Amino acid sequence: MRIAAIVPAAGRGERLGPGAPKALRLLGGVPLLVHAVRALSSARLVDVVVVAAPPDGVAEVRAVLDTHEIPAEVRVVTGGATRQDSVRLALEALPADVAAVLVHDAARPLAPSDLADDIANALLAGAAAVIPAMPVADTIKRVDESGYVVQTLPRQELYAVQTPQGFARSVLTEAHDAAVIDGFAGTDDASLVERLGVKVAVLPGYDDAFKVTRPSDLVHAEAVLRRRVERRDR
Repeated sequence: MRIAAIVPAAGRGERLGPGAPKALRLLGGVPLLVHAVRALSSARLVDVVVVAAPPDGVAEVRAVLDTHEIPAEVRVVTGGATRQDSVRLALEALPADVAAVLVHDAARPLAPSDLADDIANALLAGAAAVIPAMPVADTIKRVDESGYVVQTLPRQELYAVQTPQGFARSVLTEAHDAAVIDGFAGTDDASLVERLGVKVAVLPGYDDAFKVTRPSDLVHAEAVLRRRVERRDR
């Protein structure tokens, strides 16, 4: 079973502040996107990576990727106005023989290759949908529009979801088609699949698979990357 990885990278990343599109912001002198694509392409079970670039930035993204050594085949396609649109367009561009798909955020540049292989192995074992997640450490409360607590949620049932998320290709395609028909917008691909009644398996996530959303996240990522380099050079 051939496995592809999709990386939606068409967003601007406005919460990260002014500058280049988020996927092209530098981490250790290398764009976030390159870190993410390298990790995916270094996974043993990923055969091809498809990057969905901004409509006006396909050539730029292709040029950036071409200047870095990446082990697997990488294709660049035109993304959409939203993350969900970009994933759907990348799905349509996959090689015909791809049977399973990983979807990974470029904004999680330090997610290790082992995580991609964990998800891919679960798909090979028969899972239709699988996601990595970490138990939340904070108390989570629902708050109404007036700023008052409505409910304290049971923390032992709550998990923070990461990427890459993995799916049988047919399941993910059906989920995106249904979302288009219904006008549904989800915050991740698993939420689209859940609407079909498909069971989504959960695997342990990784500390380093955090999302770079704000400037402080980028500072944290720089620190993690430095520690990795120091360990490697010892």
